[in-house]
Amino acid sequence: EPGETPQAAVVREIAEELGLQVQVGDLLHTVEWDYPAFHLSMQCFAAQITSGALQLREHTHARWLDSASLHSVDWLPADVDALPHVAKLLK
Repeated sequence: EPGETPQAAVVREIAEELGLQVQVGDLLHTVEWDYPAFHLSMQCFAAQITSGALQLREHTHARWLDSASLHSVDWLPADVDALPHVAKLLK
């Protein structure tokens, strides 16, 4: 949204898409990825759920992953770039 900080966008998007309230922590990594039709710049933050119950409002599937099972998902190419940083956080 115009004028929104990246951290505020995370809070809003998680609430809208998953029905959860989160507290945003440190920036883990910034992904820069060129898809055929556009360039993606995605800031990845650590976040902790503070309240709510998981509701899949925009998605059809969800599962909780630990560091050992992170690679069990067929991630999009840009997401793969962030996985080592997420794995460190989960250990």
